[in-house]
Amino acid sequence: MGSRDDSDEAYVVGLCSQVLGETALTQHKFDWLQGDPGAGGRRARLPVDAYWPGHRLVVEYRELQHDQPVPHFDKPDRLTVSGVHRGEQRALYDARRDTEIPAHGLRLIVVRPADLDSDGRGRLRRNREADVVALKALLALRSDEERVVYTFRTWLLAEGWTPVDPTDRWTDLEAVRGEERLICEAKGRTGEKGIDADVAYGQLLRRMTYQEPRTRYTLVVPSSSVGAVMRVPAHVRELLRIDLYEVTDDDLVRQL
Repeated sequence: MGSRDDSDEAYVVGLCSQVLGETALTQHKFDWLQGDPGAGGRRARLPVDAYWPGHRLVVEYRELQHDQPVPHFDKPDRLTVSGVHRGEQRALYDARRDTEIPAHGLRLIVVRPADLDSDGRGRLRRNREADVVALKALLALRSDEERVVYTFRTWLLAEGWTPVDPTDRWTDLEAVRGEERLICEAKGRTGEKGIDADVAYGQLLRRMTYQEPRTRYTLVVPSSSVGAVMRVPAHVRELLRIDLYEVTDDDLVRQL
């Protein structure tokens, strides 16, 4: 059996570090990501395959045993502390990572053998050139709106806000801080800045179901759309409890 340093996981993490320009923290553990309690009631922290603090990014490399039964890995005749065999526990803990990592303001990317140059058994051929191209696509933010949401979420966390599940499932981001609540609509770069700004204001109006004065409605836009969203007069925005935030091209957040 090869060492972890020779594993496909280590190969993938190394290529991700190359793409990101930052060395990963491998098998990193967060205090808030924990397994089920053992016999003594103690919860062990669950590791993630790789974490890049500068990018606030976690990558999990999930081989075939994460998605289909593999008796060698699952050990179906042996129960874990979760009361299920190892394969079921793996699925349970993967689902926990999928939920908790984004909930704490980090981006999670899951890489599977099929995403890279691999054979039918899920073994990587280690075609570095092709794999780097594939990983660049996987690690990239898929749209400018996603960049705006991700940057604003990170800023909110630094300001003491906690992202929560949105009341309206179409809301881009909702966060609380004490008795304060923010309901956010975000837009990315667009060729129709005026139309998209008007649409965004309309989307916020439909979500104004909270009457408490400590609930604010927030429109977050890239620098290119600042002029369009500022067309609504400040006194109108204040009456409607709408705040405007700009996310610059170099990912700084400014309240307008």
